[in-house]
Amino acid sequence: MTDKPVTDETAHPSVASGSIFNLPNNLTIARIVMIPLFVAIAYWPPAMGIGQSAISDNAIANIGMYQFSDSLLRHFLLTAVFVLAAITDWLDGYFARKLNMTSAFGRFLDPVADKLMVAAALIILVQWHPDIVMAISAIVIISREIAVSALREWMAELGNRTSVAVSYVGKMKTTFQMVAITVLLLNWESLEMTGYLLLVISVVLTLWSMFIYLKAAWPYLKQP
Repeated sequence: MTDKPVTDETAHPSVASGSIFNLPNNLTIARIVMIPLFVAIAYWPPAMGIGQSAISDNAIANIGMYQFSDSLLRHFLLTAVFVLAAITDWLDGYFARKLNMTSAFGRFLDPVADKLMVAAALIILVQWHPDIVMAISAIVIISREIAVSALREWMAELGNRTSVAVSYVGKMKTTFQMVAITVLLLNWESLEMTGYLLLVISVVLTLWSMFIYLKAAWPYLKQP
């Protein structure tokens, strides 16, 4: 779930794109289209879906073995789709700035696409790993995004949205979050602890960044 700087299009009307279907927005739409594909890969066919144990290094070394090949392919595809979505997330912001193609539609849709993809991945990972660490991590990350989105919307109504602008901690949180989910989607036994460690770090950064946003908004929140 990417934290991105918010631009004020009304202050720079000359940079607005004439069509909402420009390159950056098309990349964002493509990211949303990837979500049902991502879920379909995870769950179809049902007999080979969620709940399999982590794939051992021996299985990876013997990738041609029948009992492991389908499971490996599933996880490779899932990871590839998630990484591709993360790349389009970076590209749409890059092209929007580089080509001066900003739009109100893009500013609305981009963070929504990020949150939907990450939420889908976390829900799938919770079913793979039904333990307290994974469950709490998913709850904290998703809840934070809902809370911060609501906070930004409320601050925007007050005309003070820049008071809760993206922070450096928010960018770090996003980086650790994306890497952690990527590692866990691979479902390799030797990388499982690394994935959990990265996920826990991302949760700490998630809470830290939320505290920064709440601290910035507190002067407005405590008003009668």
